[in-house]
Amino acid sequence: MLYIRSLIFNFLFYLTLACGCIVGTIVGLFSRKATMPFWNKFWMPLCCSYLKICGISIEIRGKEYIKQEGVIYAAKHQSALETYCLSSYITKAVFILKKELTYVPLFGWAQHLYGMIAVNRAAGGATLKKLLLDAKDRIARGRPIIIFPEGTRTKPGKTTEYKPGLVFLYQNLNVPVVPVALNTGLFWAKNSFLRYPGKIIIEFLPPLPLGLDKKEFMAELKNRIETKCAELNQESAAHYPHAKMLLEQAQKD
Repeated sequence: MLYIRSLIFNFLFYLTLACGCIVGTIVGLFSRKATMPFWNKFWMPLCCSYLKICGISIEIRGKEYIKQEGVIYAAKHQSALETYCLSSYITKAVFILKKELTYVPLFGWAQHLYGMIAVNRAAGGATLKKLLLDAKDRIARGRPIIIFPEGTRTKPGKTTEYKPGLVFLYQNLNVPVVPVALNTGLFWAKNSFLRYPGKIIIEFLPPLPLGLDKKEFMAELKNRIETKCAELNQESAAHYPHAKMLLEQAQKD
């Protein structure tokens, strides 16, 4: 049943997403502002509603730390899921993503028209300058920013270097940074066809204080995110055998 449910989910999810990119591109050509409610209040909630087919539910914790403008969200990145569902709760948010994604037909066009911040990683020092200009523009427009500090997806229980782009924004935008921990990789794993049943938890944590120096900020951010993710992973492992198995495999890698 796991394979059948995953097959049905993947078919419906990606078909709906593809249709959304077509419609979203058309909507964006006439009104970029209209793309926000189209995606965040209708189309992405529809896509994520298919998770019920797999027996997956989503619990949001720390709702009191969710602000709809004037904030940066620094989220752990374990799965494709958070790139689809976070904007359902942060309804005007833009993601920082690699520029190559905007070249993908339909999908990339829809991302561009929505207002995502595309980063050219090969541009060297000019990348940070362009990133800051775009980030200031989105913040001024009342749009919060979501960034994945590691810059890539990691397996549950694993971490990698936190990139400097976030601390650069923190030092120059003077807005709160809210850490976001999650356990999505235990249910929708990186590069996996399977979608395991259970409860996905996305937890918003207290914002970091303003005025920290670079080392303090990076150390505190990483500690908060990784500590909470470890707690969420263990909570899931206590309830779902497959989650325990995935964590044990990650420790061996």
